[in-house]
Formats: sequence, structure tokens, C-alpha cells
Amino acid sequence: MSDSASAQTVAAKRSPRGSLIEMAMVIGLALCAGAAFEALRPAPAAGPDKAVETPASAPVGTATIVDLPPIVTNLGAPQDTWVRLEGSIIFDSKTLAHPEALAGQIGDDVLAYLRTVSLRQLEGPIGLENIRQDLNERAATRSGGKVRAFVIRTLVVQ
Repeated sequence: MSDSASAQTVAAKRSPRGSLIEMAMVIGLALCAGAAFEALRPAPAAGPDKAVETPASAPVGTATIVDLPPIVTNLGAPQDTWVRLEGSIIFDSKTLAHPEALAGQIGDDVLAYLRTVSLRQLEGPIGLENIRQDLNERAATRSGGKVRAFVIRTLVVQ
């Protein structure tokens, strides 16, 4: 009986060193798996001498991207919370004659919309997705369906 009791107490008393070794082994295995997946990933198509930078208005296939000026305003609730949003619109260059004018109008719509948003609506990934969908809808409505997407580049809440 004393042998079984001593075996149970030894199993119950694990040393912290043993736990650290187990944790190090798990982390090492995870790093090896990550390195293996990274080695299997195909190389990027752009060469090192090509720049991936896009200017303020750059054609992307048949679409064009226009950057909106940064929008800074306070939220609807709480009033002392400020938000800064930088975004872009993507549209077909053949369907829109004056994209800068439309970008200004969409910027005004985004400003008016952000003044009605509460901080609670911005929380978490679902809140961000809802804001993105609302802004896409507003941009499409303002342009008569000519804007393909509204892209949120940065969204900072302070």
C-alpha cells in the first residue's frame, strides 16, 4: 500500500522544471512546423527591383484606386472619443469622369456617418466588419453603384 501511495504523490508533485521542458518542446515543434510551412510557400511574384507602392490614384487592372483625405471627428457616443479614418475607393475608371469630386462627397458622407457611430459599435472584428459594410453601402449609394469598394486603410480610435 505504501508503494502505491508514494507513486501517487510523485505523480501529483510535478516539478516546474519538467513543465518548462514540456513547454519548450511544444514551442520547438510549433516553430519547426511553421518553418516547414514557410518553406513550402511559393515565392512572391514581384522581384526585388520592382516597387509594390501604389500612388494616390493608381490603375489596378480596369479599376482605379483614389485615396480619400484623412477624416478626423468625434464619435456620437461618448462625445470625447475621437476617430481618424483613412480610406480609399475602388471604381472602374471608364465609368467615372471626375473621381476626385466623388471622393470628396464620399468623404463628407463618411464624416457624417462617423459622427453617429458609438464606440461600442466599433469594438471587435464584428464591429469593424459592420462599419466596413456600412461604408461600402454608403459609397455605392453616393456613386450610383459605380464605386466597387470602400477600403479602410487605417482606423484609429482615441
